[in-house]
Amino acid sequence: MPRFTHDEVEIAFFDEGEGEPIVLVHGFASTKEVNWVFPGWVTTLTRAGRRVIALDNRGHGESSKLYDPAAYHSSIMAEDVRALLDHLGLGRADVMGYSMGARITAFLALAHPERVRSAVLGGLGIRLVDGVGLPETVAQALEAPTLADVSDPTGYMFRAFAEQTRSDLRALAACMRGSRQTLSRSEVGRIAVPVLVAVGSKDPVAGSPEQLAALIPGAQSLTIPGRDHMLAVGDRAFKAGVLGFLAQRPQV
Repeated sequence: MPRFTHDEVEIAFFDEGEGEPIVLVHGFASTKEVNWVFPGWVTTLTRAGRRVIALDNRGHGESSKLYDPAAYHSSIMAEDVRALLDHLGLGRADVMGYSMGARITAFLALAHPERVRSAVLGGLGIRLVDGVGLPETVAQALEAPTLADVSDPTGYMFRAFAEQTRSDLRALAACMRGSRQTLSRSEVGRIAVPVLVAVGSKDPVAGSPEQLAALIPGAQSLTIPGRDHMLAVGDRAFKAGVLGFLAQRPQV
């Protein structure tokens, strides 16, 4: 598995296919494989003639595990993605993130618009502005002695998912506490790249995609029918919407 070091943190990634590059940024407690390979995104995008690059965010998968919440600020994690572009010699790329990965993508698009050809924000709507990410009860669930000790429904869902992905629970708790930043309405209004906001219709975590898209000049929104936060990521309607968005975004 290829990897590189940024700011003394080792980041694992893969790079497959040929064509215009798209970088994929996974969600909290997930990995590049769980978020993008298993749901068929890599196959879908490479078949569409795209070069597909995906990283394990710090604290996740095969990347370095850190236990200081300050190491997981959204802007720091966005710089990991920018450093991956530098490492691969890419001036810019389309970037798609899901959930926490969408928050990272938004921070990247705001800080480095010249590096982001377009941005897909999946599993994150108006909570980018009006929320601080996942509640503290999720971190407490990750730190509980066992899954059976977790009573909070959202915490239980993420603890079970983290165990399924064989994650470092202590690193995830630090990540959750350190990556709860929002962007203001004026900040999202300065995002100057083409944006698609896509959220499942039964997703209680993300908030409205339409409300967020309305704040970003020229942004589009997509509601993924009948899907919650966990199931929307692999949905066919989501994939079709992203392929359509990528095909119509400006070619310059």
